[in-house]
Amino acid sequence: MDISALWAKLQAMFDRALVLLPNLVLGALVFVLFLFAGKGVRALGIRIASRARKHRNVGLVLGGLFQWALVLLGLLVALSVIVPSFKASNLIELLGIGTVAVGFAFRDILQNFFAGLLLLLTEPFRIGDQIVVGEHEGTVQAIESRATTIQTYDGRRVVIPNTILFTQAVTVNTANEKRRSGYDVGIGVGDDIEEARSAILRTILGVEGVLADPAPQVLVVELADYSVKLRVWWWTEPPQRMQVLQVQSRVLQTIKQTLIECGIDLPYPTQQILFHDQTEETDGDRSRQREGWPAGTRKPVPKATRIGEALRGLVPGAAAERGP
Repeated sequence: MDISALWAKLQAMFDRALVLLPNLVLGALVFVLFLFAGKGVRALGIRIASRARKHRNVGLVLGGLFQWALVLLGLLVALSVIVPSFKASNLIELLGIGTVAVGFAFRDILQNFFAGLLLLLTEPFRIGDQIVVGEHEGTVQAIESRATTIQTYDGRRVVIPNTILFTQAVTVNTANEKRRSGYDVGIGVGDDIEEARSAILRTILGVEGVLADPAPQVLVVELADYSVKLRVWWWTEPPQRMQVLQVQSRVLQTIKQTLIECGIDLPYPTQQILFHDQTEETDGDRSRQREGWPAGTRKPVPKATRIGEALRGLVPGAAAERGP
């Protein structure tokens, strides 16, 4: 290869670089300015979000979105400065052509992103709320543009795509300041229902954590096989799960102790079994049954005896063997 020709090419490239050097410097300065402007917008969004706690996540996400929009705009302006023949409209047309392909390739990501924006704007729940989504229940730790992170009560972290949170039912246990709890208590069939209700209401009002307004309730909900079911309702404040469980533990302990002191039965599952004789001499004779059949004056012939008489008529010699 001719060294002189190679040197000539290198010299030509160096000359073109010298010509483009002012444009490169100016384009780099423009891009850096837009980069700092984007960081400033993001910092402003974080500052506003920290003051407005109600929409903190919205400020964070929108601040980041404006930051990347300014960076992209700075890149286009810098390219226009460096390469004067470059036009932003050409890049926009190219992006327009590839929009369909990009949409199919990043469909799930875009769906989660827009679902995250809608969740942040509508705020059905906030950071610190305790929610239930499908099989998962826990405390919301972060609401981001793609997914929401919750921490379960046993210390595990669950990352849920925002599309699921936006399209499925979400139970927010801490949406209100108060939360109602309930439990079914069984008393004996022969016990006084009104006495049991009064005793339960009187005792749970003194339990720490049970609110007097709204007042607790005790209702009869079922006449079961071996008990009368009473449903006890009470309200707790605050509505967090740990406080609710602690109050429920104290309520159930108090109810059990109170019913025992009042002599009200807390029955175990009971099954009644009726026995009656199955011997040939007494089977079918209701007057000689121990339990399970009503006594009567009529004494029917036992079923086994009737069958035996029929067999003796069919089998020769059966009567002789049986005797008189």
